[in-house]
Amino acid sequence: MATKATKKLTPMIRQYLDIKSQYPGHILLFRMGDFYEMFFEDAEIAAKILDIALTSRSHKSAGERIPLCGIPYHALSSYLAKLVRAGRKVAICDQIEDPRQAKGIVKRAVTRVVTPGLVIGSDDLLDEKDNNYLMGVYLADDEYGFCLCDLSTGEFRIGQHESLEDLADEWVRAEPAEIILPEGLQDDPRVAQLQQALPGRFLTFQSPDTFDLDDARARLTEQFPRFEPNDELAPAMCAAGATLIYLQMTQKRELAHLREIIVDRSGAFLVLDEAAKRNLELTANLRDGGRRDSLLAVLDETRTAMGARLLKRWITYPLVQPEPIRGRLDAVAELVQRRADREALGEAMETIHDLERLAGKIGLASCNARDLVSLRVSLARLPDLQAALAVFESPLLRELVESLDLLEDIRGLLDNAIDDEPPITVREGSLIKSGYDEQVDELRHIARSGRGIIAEIEQRERQRTGVTSLKVRYNNVFGYYIEVSKANLHLVPEDYTRKQTLVNAERFITPELKEIEEKILTAQDKLSELEYDLFTQVRQIVADQVERIQTSARVVAQVDVLACFALLAETRGYCKPTVGPDDTLDIKDGRHPVVEVAFKEERFVPNDAFLDIGDNRLLLITGPNMAGKSTYIRQVALIVVMAQMGSFVPASSCHVGVVDRVFTRVGASDNLARGQSTFMVEMTETADILRNASRRSLIVLDEVGRGTSTFDGLSIAWAVAEFIRDEQHVGARTMFATHYHELTDMARTLPGVRNFNISVKEWNDDILFLRKIVPGATSRSYGIQVARLAGLPPQVIDRAKEVLANLEAVEYDEVGHARIAKRQSEEGKPKTGQLQLFAGAPSPVEEEIRAMDLDGLTPLEALRALVRLQEKCKK
Repeated sequence: MATKATKKLTPMIRQYLDIKSQYPGHILLFRMGDFYEMFFEDAEIAAKILDIALTSRSHKSAGERIPLCGIPYHALSSYLAKLVRAGRKVAICDQIEDPRQAKGIVKRAVTRVVTPGLVIGSDDLLDEKDNNYLMGVYLADDEYGFCLCDLSTGEFRIGQHESLEDLADEWVRAEPAEIILPEGLQDDPRVAQLQQALPGRFLTFQSPDTFDLDDARARLTEQFPRFEPNDELAPAMCAAGATLIYLQMTQKRELAHLREIIVDRSGAFLVLDEAAKRNLELTANLRDGGRRDSLLAVLDETRTAMGARLLKRWITYPLVQPEPIRGRLDAVAELVQRRADREALGEAMETIHDLERLAGKIGLASCNARDLVSLRVSLARLPDLQAALAVFESPLLRELVESLDLLEDIRGLLDNAIDDEPPITVREGSLIKSGYDEQVDELRHIARSGRGIIAEIEQRERQRTGVTSLKVRYNNVFGYYIEVSKANLHLVPEDYTRKQTLVNAERFITPELKEIEEKILTAQDKLSELEYDLFTQVRQIVADQVERIQTSARVVAQVDVLACFALLAETRGYCKPTVGPDDTLDIKDGRHPVVEVAFKEERFVPNDAFLDIGDNRLLLITGPNMAGKSTYIRQVALIVVMAQMGSFVPASSCHVGVVDRVFTRVGASDNLARGQSTFMVEMTETADILRNASRRSLIVLDEVGRGTSTFDGLSIAWAVAEFIRDEQHVGARTMFATHYHELTDMARTLPGVRNFNISVKEWNDDILFLRKIVPGATSRSYGIQVARLAGLPPQVIDRAKEVLANLEAVEYDEVGHARIAKRQSEEGKPKTGQLQLFAGAPSPVEEEIRAMDLDGLTPLEALRALVRLQEKCKK
């Protein structure tokens, strides 16, 4: 940035540079009238990001031209979104005094800082169906604390993990927009490991002092009076304390909507790591990373933004304790049974706006009058929701109806105070309803009826004086005045004060006229100011009750998700699962919840699944490509996730012995950014499973060892399967889909291993996929038939058949080459080549063994033959 001596700069530029120096690394938006201006390097950077003109301003005193660009203040939101998405921190500097009353340069100050994790009330930056988390992270030697805060909704959670891997899983599930870390850890390998789990996150490094435990304890108890500090949560509190400091530094205001701190206890949720979340396509598809064709997309029948966000959280944080799971399932069951009452709930929620984000804007004093109208409209629907909810009897729904606060006092205040159709801005009047405040009504009457008031005065003065030609006029010099012709001067009352003499008339003023003049001329300004003051008073009253709004918002969100589950159960034929603390997973006629919705043109074939930690511990699943092995094993995992989040599931019946973690190893992909080949990614994911799985886990393996040579891969796959099956190591319920048919031999020797295959029907060298899983193993993958379906040329298909036949016959040519190396075009060529180790003539020992009548030998003769053969070998 330019650094000329400050005495050579204009007062405005000096003010800009002084404020800018306090926010290094930020784009400073400097309010000047109706625009936000940017100067120097900020202007050059922003002009490129925003695609706006970069100009310059002459600065004679500094002997240079200053780069600048600007944006209209009323279009701030869209431009701000572009800057934040480009990874820029933005400091918004506003005028903090009325320019008309300023003496010298207008006072300005940064009123808030916006970063990816500090977005509120912006449709351009916030997805209504997603939380926007700011995550504070504290890395101790053996414990890792975290804090998750959504500034837009007021959600504030803390927790901690004992391993960096578990913290990385938390990072992946929460998908924070911004992460706060202690300064000095930029090159720490632990941070690099976290970034690998979820790359592209915006990192902010704060002074290590902000992570101080004593300071955190004091700040948390001040912000959350009901929170009881616990030294067992020390790492989590350190992360939370730093997060609060960051919020207070950037928002420059009271965080009134942060009222409750939620402690996420370790082990309370089913753990889904990055691989599981990705491979099961829980919230995003593998194709392009979008929401379409994900589990979230096909389950989202919610009616409110709050419900949509809660649904996503329930999908990524399923429960592990049977009782709360059953509570949700019982509520869904009753909602299914009482369809008409459920539909009444839906109608009541239809026009409820995003109460959580409205509460956030109100608590941060950033809402406008239209937001308060949206709140009022939403509150007006709560009595209907309460009435519809009151008829249900399941414990969870009873608990929700009792927690629902109708906020009748707030609704009454907003009904009386806020105009039904207020403007977006809050400084230009038309905010307050008529009848709410007498002074507003008077000023509004004056401002709107100025001419009528003057006409009334004129008519009254004519009657009082008897001067029918009397006129009330206005000019810029004298303001309002009464003009009387000279012929009628003798009728002028004593309270008239002469102001000006003309040739044919005299001009007068009266105390009443001056008072009315003052009111008329200043009425609009006074009205706008008074309405803004009253609006801020109303907003503060509502802000004082923001916790009640948040409570009702949470009730609405839960009712919305539960009703969504009931609708899905009814329309898609889902069943109510049973859950328990046992180790059995028993699914009858299970279906893939996404595939059956996304591919309706083909009837989905349901399949059973039974796993336990006894005889059905490891299911080896073989079958052709494209037959449905991957779909089958993933649908089992998805059914478990759905059951443990409290949803009905796509099956005719289902029992889930709750699992603590779901692990997946699916498909082949590389990660060139990390320098990892396909095989390295495969082995890394497999190693993570073997290291972290427990007997209560569910493991889904779709090919292991396919990224290397056949013998290496087969050996690894066999060893991995043995390790998982062994209860001394893992012993978890596992589904292992593979093309290594040799693995099926494990079922003959190892207890707990069962073979299954996806059946097909062969017809004229073609195959028909039956999509049905049946007991037993298969020895063929039908890859050539699938290759034909894919459109490979006939010459390639025919040659592949020949090669396969040779391999299956283990045929070798005269010089020891496998016949896979021989082509038809080589038939007439001489047979040359180096003899192979095992391609020579049989030895005399071999010939003698072949000639023996082993069935006719006595034990003594056999012993003598063995000695004789041994002697021959010695020679």
